Amino acid sequence: MIKSAKRSQGVSYAIRDVVIPAKKLEKQGKKILHLNIGDPNKYDFDTPQHIKEALYEATKTASFNGYAPSEGYPELLDAIVEREKIRNKMDYKTDDICVTTGVTESLQMLLNASLDPNDEILIPGPTYPQYNLITWFNDALPISYRCIEEEGWQPDVDDVRRKISNRTKGIVLINPNNPTGAIYSKKALKEIIDIAGEYHIPVISDEIYDDMVFDKKQYATASLAGDVPVITFNGFSKVYLVPGWRIGYVLFHHNGDLDEIQDAFMRIARSRLCANSVCQRACIAALKGPQNHISEVNDKLRERRDFAYERLNEIEGISTAKPEGAFYIFPRIDAMKQGIWKNDKDFVLDLLHDQQVLLVHGSGFCSTYGKNHFRAVILPKMDVLEEAFTKLDKFMKKRLK
Repeated sequence: MIKSAKRSQGVSYAIRDVVIPAKKLEKQGKKILHLNIGDPNKYDFDTPQHIKEALYEATKTASFNGYAPSEGYPELLDAIVEREKIRNKMDYKTDDICVTTGVTESLQMLLNASLDPNDEILIPGPTYPQYNLITWFNDALPISYRCIEEEGWQPDVDDVRRKISNRTKGIVLINPNNPTGAIYSKKALKEIIDIAGEYHIPVISDEIYDDMVFDKKQYATASLAGDVPVITFNGFSKVYLVPGWRIGYVLFHHNGDLDEIQDAFMRIARSRLCANSVCQRACIAALKGPQNHISEVNDKLRERRDFAYERLNEIEGISTAKPEGAFYIFPRIDAMKQGIWKNDKDFVLDLLHDQQVLLVHGSGFCSTYGKNHFRAVILPKMDVLEEAFTKLDKFMKKRLK
């Protein structure tokens, strides 16, 4: 047996790992209700028609089927600059932007460019799993700071300060948050920015869900940062309903503090060639074309959020905070204290096999602050959500007899 690299042996991704037992059940003819994956296009959402047409038109131009510039097409960079001016009152130069293969590649390249072994990065707990995974893959240490469930999963600013060390290389914000749906308050953002400035470390702000909001305004971190360096991740997967196209981008906001990291990032970008060429052309049309689908999507998600929040809180042994953005909800399994299940993954698999409802275990998002929870998407139609939560209710009543 030829052995794999040690750094690969601990790789796991909870969101897709739970699909493996679900597929086995599907092969047995079982119908699975999927509430596990954050892909709107798997449900009743679809890419706006003008964006699809722009993709088709791009394929008819020979040069667009070749390699794109490593940092992205100039027209797309210009469109991103314009969006930042209009939405966030930010003035970026195109040299400070790079188009990537989704936000995940932005994260990979940034951490590759900035982390040495045993460096630390502060990550919200719970968090999108890739932040922990890619940090570990670079032989560095993800340090989870607490987000306060009782306060709608707002970041615990005091815990952020407590966990900074001389090895801290950045503070991560995910706003709106995956998996909790929290939108960080302006006050919390400014306090974390102040801490970053005090310790001369950058803020890494993941804003891929920035326009998927229900009741509160989402503030771009860089718009509040002043001279504090901020690296922002964004992209088209969620707001523009093209998750499979894999087009993201990174924005560098600084006064020279990040020159070395930005240069390393761009060198890595050149070494991996480019992001998808024709999808980039279509994303120009996404930014320049009609935006009315955004409010329509949010209206549907708000209705489903309200239903999920009320229905889940009616189920014995389950309680949840109210999400404010994105399309996730992160309930607590209060019944875990009764010792019925070994852990939250055991709970999720038990529910899957008993009722064929697929969720993601909360410890997959943070072993400390995510345990004894689960993540569900609020993307399905109301009748599917009702069916799934009715099955969950039945399951809980059966187990809590």
